[in-house]
Amino acid sequence: MEESRIENRIIKITQPAKKSVAQWLVAYTTPRAEKRIYERLCEEGIHGYLPLYTTLRQWKDRRKKVELPLFNSYMFVKVTEQERHEVLQVPGIIRFLFYLGKPAIIRQKEIDAIERFLNKSQGYRIQVQPGQDVEIAGGPLEGVYGKVLRVGKSKLVLQIQQMGLTVVAEIDRSQVRQKL
Repeated sequence: MEESRIENRIIKITQPAKKSVAQWLVAYTTPRAEKRIYERLCEEGIHGYLPLYTTLRQWKDRRKKVELPLFNSYMFVKVTEQERHEVLQVPGIIRFLFYLGKPAIIRQKEIDAIERFLNKSQGYRIQVQPGQDVEIAGGPLEGVYGKVLRVGKSKLVLQIQQMGLTVVAEIDRSQVRQKL
């Protein structure tokens, strides 16, 4: 009887190195530092996108137009896998947003949609009618809901019910948004 001999051969297949493609990722930042962090990223030569909108803010002594981030504590960076680690070294970047154990990738068409939204909504003012429910979007009453009593040229008179009390407040139109 002839004995057959089986040889174990390990064949090493080498694949060409994958070219790392830059993708949009979501970086989580320290609160209220998005603009400074964006500037740092630009200085490092990292491509980022920080969507901003303009709003009118009221202080005791003045009113001023300010630019605020559309997404608080988030910004977008377009990086390769290797550059992702460099971004984490930038002061103020805490981590990346993950989905199913991998960095959340944002498609270019979603970034474009955000830009289109900001361009279309610039200078947009909501239309409100007496009796409509609205949410106060800025100032000391931010997050409070109220009912529109009267609509003026630049101000609204709202009825606010909190803790069993009814308060009537005059609020700038730019400080409210429609209740969802």
